[in-house]
Amino acid sequence: MPRTATAIHQLLAPERVRVGLPGDGKEDVVNALLDLLEGHPAIADLKEVRKAVWAREEDLSTGVGKGLGLPHAKTSAATGTAAAFAITETPVDFAAIDAEPVRLVFLLVGTEAAKSEHIRILSRISRLVSRRGLREELMQAETPEDVLAAFAEAERALA
Repeated sequence: MPRTATAIHQLLAPERVRVGLPGDGKEDVVNALLDLLEGHPAIADLKEVRKAVWAREEDLSTGVGKGLGLPHAKTSAATGTAAAFAITETPVDFAAIDAEPVRLVFLLVGTEAAKSEHIRILSRISRLVSRRGLREELMQAETPEDVLAAFAEAERALA
């Protein structure tokens, strides 16, 4: 029986979600999301996590299209899965595959040992955000709680 990916709204907490995140570019936005992981129980070394995320980003842009950026990394500096999410104040160039700027950014960090779970979560967020209804709802969100509620509702509809 296949395992189900962890629910996105359960991975996120209001303190790790930003609505209207300012930033002049991808570096600002990703670093601000990484800063949100400060103190997360699954992050053993934020400096090393930051290095791992940027190393992954240098390999291939994580602008996956439809306005979504999915920066991520697997690293021994994490002891579990950690995530942060932002809706940017203005569109950001993420060198996305569809050449469209990004407003929705989901950061995922996990352990080397949990590769399959990492892939399932990335796939799930991509599948959810590919739905126009969720993208529109997220863009109208005013609070982190609105974001979490939108993800929860979209995941119920996906089930």
